[in-house]
Amino acid sequence: MKRLFASALMLVLALGGALAQSYRPFTINDLIPVKRVGDPQLSPDGRWIAFTITDTDFDANRRSTQIYLVSVEGGEIQQLTKEKQSSVSPRWSPDGKRLAFISARDGAPQVWTLEMAEVATGPLKKITNISTGADGPVWSPDGNWIAFTSEIYPNCASDDCNRKRDEQMEASKVKARITDRLLYRHWNQWEDGKRAHVFVAPASGGEAKDMTPGDWDAPPFSLGGPVDYAFSPDSRELAFARNTDKVEATSTNGDIFIVPTSGGEAKRITGANKGADLSPQYSPDGRYLAYRSQAKAGFESDRWRLMLYDRKSGQSRSISEALDSSVESFTFSPDGQKVFLTALDRGRQCIYTLSTSGGQAKKIIGEGVNDDVQLTPDGRTLIFTRNRLTHPVEIFRASADGSAVKKLTSVNEAYLAPFNLKAAEDVTWTGALGTKIHGFLIKPADFTPDKKWPLIVLIHGGPQGAWNDSWSYRWNPQVFAASGYVVFAPNPRGSTGYGQRLTDEISGDWAGKVYIDLMNGVSHIASKPYIDRARVGAAGGSYGGYMVNWILGHNTDPRVKFKALVSHAGVYNLTSMYGATEELWFTDWEFKGTPWTNPQMYARWSPHLAAKNFRTPTLVIHGELDYRVPYTEGLQLFTALQRQGVDSKLLVYPDEGHWILKPQNSKLWYDTVMGWFDKHLKGQP
Repeated sequence: MKRLFASALMLVLALGGALAQSYRPFTINDLIPVKRVGDPQLSPDGRWIAFTITDTDFDANRRSTQIYLVSVEGGEIQQLTKEKQSSVSPRWSPDGKRLAFISARDGAPQVWTLEMAEVATGPLKKITNISTGADGPVWSPDGNWIAFTSEIYPNCASDDCNRKRDEQMEASKVKARITDRLLYRHWNQWEDGKRAHVFVAPASGGEAKDMTPGDWDAPPFSLGGPVDYAFSPDSRELAFARNTDKVEATSTNGDIFIVPTSGGEAKRITGANKGADLSPQYSPDGRYLAYRSQAKAGFESDRWRLMLYDRKSGQSRSISEALDSSVESFTFSPDGQKVFLTALDRGRQCIYTLSTSGGQAKKIIGEGVNDDVQLTPDGRTLIFTRNRLTHPVEIFRASADGSAVKKLTSVNEAYLAPFNLKAAEDVTWTGALGTKIHGFLIKPADFTPDKKWPLIVLIHGGPQGAWNDSWSYRWNPQVFAASGYVVFAPNPRGSTGYGQRLTDEISGDWAGKVYIDLMNGVSHIASKPYIDRARVGAAGGSYGGYMVNWILGHNTDPRVKFKALVSHAGVYNLTSMYGATEELWFTDWEFKGTPWTNPQMYARWSPHLAAKNFRTPTLVIHGELDYRVPYTEGLQLFTALQRQGVDSKLLVYPDEGHWILKPQNSKLWYDTVMGWFDKHLKGQP
């Protein structure tokens, strides 16, 4: 009996030692090499999936993307492109014999095709040769045409004109810009008079034809979602989205147009709606043209409804009214009787089916964040991507009813296995007005409840956004957790995926009920026995940075005291930001007017007016190419902190915009942020 007990004890100790050695901390150095799987495209015969993998070369400070192939049954993957330059956007020809893609292998990005024969590949062919480059290839169903987009000068009647204009601008010693309208810059680049247009070129190669002439963007700059142009099943018609409002900076009014593939005048079919109408897609039988629509003009976070335009009657109707969530992406079943769509639900992006006659949507897959849904020609098998907080995107297969889910690729599985990443835990608490609020808790791999842990609160941007059970390469909670922190990711008012009412309730109330939601949530988590209430920090970007700035001047809640803060690209002075940001519909909607028509609203919610109360150590981060929240917002905040003697640090990137994207810049970001928290929450130098 003693020998048996001793053996059992040794086994327990051995297992404990093995478990203790079964992981290592997941750092930014480990995050950067993680491969990025994306853009799966099912072959017309339903047997193969072309997709992309993006690799990071840290020393070169760049990423490259190549195209791969995997069977719908799973198994080994095959690399199809291997050039130094990236190859992206693989698209099968309708007969499955060619794969179109975009590559800049000999200069500007162009459409190329690759001959396909089983898993062998044949010769390459360059399809387009347009000086302004090509993007987003889409085949016509008859295989004769490829549509693509290119940014051109709208008053140029030929490609030669576009090329000469670009050469003149490049050669000129004068780099000044002149504009006489809004929107003159966007996200991180100046518009310089160019417009996105949709072109159609022969699939065999030859001259491309501009299908969307005029001084408008077609498609308009993206509000997110599927591609904004499509061929009809008979290939005779092209549908596309365009915004023709005079002042684009104050308008979200995209409309759907149709135009004969042979050319001619485009017809607007959604003019009655002043909100956004985007993402056209024809039903397989050609009867319907489906698209996503927002009813509220000027509100980019309104619920996306799925509309069906009857091509016979010319009438449109919503088929997703019963779904209190935005339709993110969608595809028709092969028989055209139903639609498979994705929509957010409490931190997950689920797959639903919905009859084309409308009614209740049926959730068939609810785990993780799913996208890129496609069906095999027999309608029996789904292909989709999924990611979770514990793993990046991989490609999956399931039966059309959502059963028999199988992972087809495991590109990062072996690499991530040693880190023992913890799944997100759902947490719920009571926010303002008794509303139940949801979020996620992420714990370190070596978490034990008998130890006191410091807490980091991550506040999402938007403000109409959400923390989901999904992988991130920019704000990855696992990196924070692996550094020895419990991570709290709350989804207060303004968050998406909890019904449109909760999303709407932040507009005009940026630090009212949402602030109570957040502080109640932090208090709820901080009260747990394994959290050290004296070591709580918070970080946020964009609106999340705004909330950090608000906390700086307004946190008088006796339940929670923040010891360190990080404000990334945070809104600080609402009035100054209004005059320098670009998408003015956003501020017009959120603050119910302009600073001169509604000054009380801007003053009520501007963090800079409480600068005299700043006391908490704060790290400020911004990119000089950030045109959404101009970097002077960060400079103003840092100046206020420094003038009052508050422990503070400023990190500014001259070559980044709203997001920090370059590999070496990303490493500096994580190292600086984690160093700031380690200093103030752990006492490390």
